[in-house]
Amino acid sequence: MVPSALTIAGSDSGGAAGLQADLRTFLTCGVHGLVAVTAVTVQNTLGVHDRADIPPHIVAGQIEAVATDMGVNAAKTGMLASAEIIKTVAEACDRANIGRDGMIPFVVDPVAASMHGHPLFDEAGLAALRDLLLPRATVLTPNLDEVRLLTGVTVTGRADMHEAAVALHTLGPRYVLVKSGHLTDDPDCVDLLYDGKTFLELPGPRIATPHTHGAGDSMASALTAGLARGMAMPEAAEFAKWFVSNAVKNAYPMGKNVGPVSAFWRLAPETR
Repeated sequence: MVPSALTIAGSDSGGAAGLQADLRTFLTCGVHGLVAVTAVTVQNTLGVHDRADIPPHIVAGQIEAVATDMGVNAAKTGMLASAEIIKTVAEACDRANIGRDGMIPFVVDPVAASMHGHPLFDEAGLAALRDLLLPRATVLTPNLDEVRLLTGVTVTGRADMHEAAVALHTLGPRYVLVKSGHLTDDPDCVDLLYDGKTFLELPGPRIATPHTHGAGDSMASALTAGLARGMAMPEAAEFAKWFVSNAVKNAYPMGKNVGPVSAFWRLAPETR
């Protein structure tokens, strides 16, 4: 049977990030993609220009519809838009047995900051994220701006990443995967997985490209795909790091600003 993974995320009209990036990643990782749309954005490479949030009961209905019929082997979040939607997602995931105390792995990609570092939540949204989703997370996958918003820890080097991982772990997730893509002064791109006792460094090259839109989403969705396929967490994290490193390596220009990372490298040899 083909494994399935659910993304609970917003739509990116530019196709670079959000649920579009998740579905591309699921496909190229051999996983059937399921979707619960939380918001529809009006965006392109120049930024997000407008947004319409999906009513919370529709978000919950999407989760329950696919979970009760098609089955979910792993799930992830992306942009959740509001405290009300976060609360609804938490309750729907509980009913579907998705989350830390359930049988289905739950990847919480907090998407609390834009690619430019701007907060995407008000204080109520951040509080709901901390209180309702982080304790349910099998693994939390923040970038460095999201680390700062969630914990107050400003990461300027690898040592700070250890402090950040510990601070995040106290908020309840079983694992924390701190992504270092924004640590641009480091010549390497070393992400950090922490389970409350052990740190595992995930080394990778820092690719010289401005085209990195969707990198965080792609890594979190590759991690979700690995878990859906039955990988243990360290193996799934290493798989996700390998996937996103190649996606950034094969990124391409599109539009007037930051172009998308590419999942095509797993499909079309000419894109390598």
